[in-house]
Amino acid sequence: MLKTLSIRNVVLIDSLDIDFSKGLSVLSGETGAGKSILLDSLGLLLGNRSEASLVRTGTDKLSVTGVFSVSGNNKIYELAKTYDLDIDTNEDIIIKRSITADGRGKIMFNDQLITLKLLRELSRNLIEIHGQHDNQGLLNPATHCHILDEYGQDEKELQAVQKAFSAYKEASQALKNKQEALTKAREDEENLRHWVDELNKLAPQKGEETTLRTRRSELMNAEKIIEKLNAAYSYLNGSNSVLEQITKAQNAIARANEIVNNKYADIEQNLETALYSLNDAVESIEADSADISLNQNELDDIETRLFALRDVAKKHQTEIDLLPEKQEELTEMLQNLQKGEDSLQELKKKVESLRNNYTQMAEKLSKERHKAAAKLDKSIMKELPPLKMEKAVFKTSIIQKDENQWSENGWDSVSFEVSTNPNTPMGALNKIASGGELSRFMLALKVNLAQTSSQETLIFDEIDTGIGGATAEAVGERLARLAENVQVMVVTHSPQVAAFSNEHYKVEKITENNITTTQLQKLDSKGKIEEIARMLAGEKITKEARAAAEVLVNKDKNPSLF
Repeated sequence: MLKTLSIRNVVLIDSLDIDFSKGLSVLSGETGAGKSILLDSLGLLLGNRSEASLVRTGTDKLSVTGVFSVSGNNKIYELAKTYDLDIDTNEDIIIKRSITADGRGKIMFNDQLITLKLLRELSRNLIEIHGQHDNQGLLNPATHCHILDEYGQDEKELQAVQKAFSAYKEASQALKNKQEALTKAREDEENLRHWVDELNKLAPQKGEETTLRTRRSELMNAEKIIEKLNAAYSYLNGSNSVLEQITKAQNAIARANEIVNNKYADIEQNLETALYSLNDAVESIEADSADISLNQNELDDIETRLFALRDVAKKHQTEIDLLPEKQEELTEMLQNLQKGEDSLQELKKKVESLRNNYTQMAEKLSKERHKAAAKLDKSIMKELPPLKMEKAVFKTSIIQKDENQWSENGWDSVSFEVSTNPNTPMGALNKIASGGELSRFMLALKVNLAQTSSQETLIFDEIDTGIGGATAEAVGERLARLAENVQVMVVTHSPQVAAFSNEHYKVEKITENNITTTQLQKLDSKGKIEEIARMLAGEKITKEARAAAEVLVNKDKNPSLF
């Protein structure tokens, strides 16, 4: 509920702090006193568009602050968590909105800066304002399905539908992607077969390019390599070669060891090891020399192979080393094309199964909605006669949508329809009813929806316009009943409605020193009777008007209506 409203520098209001309580609060005052300014200020907390013209003349900034006490099961907590807002279920929620004279604004939610869009999302769980020409809430057909689900408490069935729809849509998208891929693959089938055949014939190998380049370099430099190998061989094993000199050195050390009892055995061993290593090197040179080819045909074959690999790699916009992977990819695509129809049929079966599951869940939800609608219609129809609408009819229309309009909310199109006179066709609530009738329909709806609605504060702006007498009294009675479940505030000119208030506030315009301001006064019991007398009699309040006001305030209410 709204605990406190603080307004600074909004049009004719310079400074105003109002504390509200539970129950029914009435705001009254003469036309032009500034009741609309209060509603405009509240509208700013709901995310209504701001205008610099709202800033009081002579000031540079306006601000509106609302302090709310919210029940622990309010959906605002879940929404705040989604947006990483700091919020404690044990503390009040404070929303402050300020606007400068040049149109710049700032919105704070518990001292955290938020956007206007987020304010609208959050505040709709706190307050709802109803006027005769609202296009939001109950008068907006787009909200009727959600309202009916809240009334019927169909959350379990709705969640099942949402889960089924998500799975169905995901599989449907997969099927669509598969069909598109298969269609494209069929269009490219001839090319695909040619590419796979070409790659199979080419049979590229991982690392082949490096191997071919190395071999090509060997072939191109074969004569130079042989020349160098021969030179090395000559150094090692030719006339006066290294091998010959080491052999002589080993023999000399061996004779020295005979004289000194193997004193130089280590040296002799090292020389012997060197001889073994050098002999191995000589044998390797001989073998490698024999392997070197001067075959020009092999060189040509390598060049041809490299050219073919480059050409195919360029065609597929890849590297030569990645051609084996491309070969596997294209082969798999061709195999998938050949198996595509089978897998497509399997996916179609899956989609059909998920569709059937969705329709079962949607049908179950729809049945619950029809039950809730029948209950709601019956309750609303009971409310209409006391509101002097005996001939009116209210009906919740539920129509199954075409399949292309099915959604996570099921397949039902829900709308509240009315007929205000006998033998007249049913029509949309916001198009058929007149201003006064519309107000009473809305009130009857709210009385029945209050226990399941997420809003904890309802504000009615002159919904009693065009009615009076017993009808106005019936409206007041239902507002009082509604206020048993939620906080209700009413801006009214009706004394019959005002008489039911728990708290009564008088809005008045005061001019002092050529400065006009709008002020709000909380009335005591005597002040309440005086204000209702003014509402009955006009500017000049008579004894009879005061007596009538006392009757209205103190008369017993018919318990059968509660």
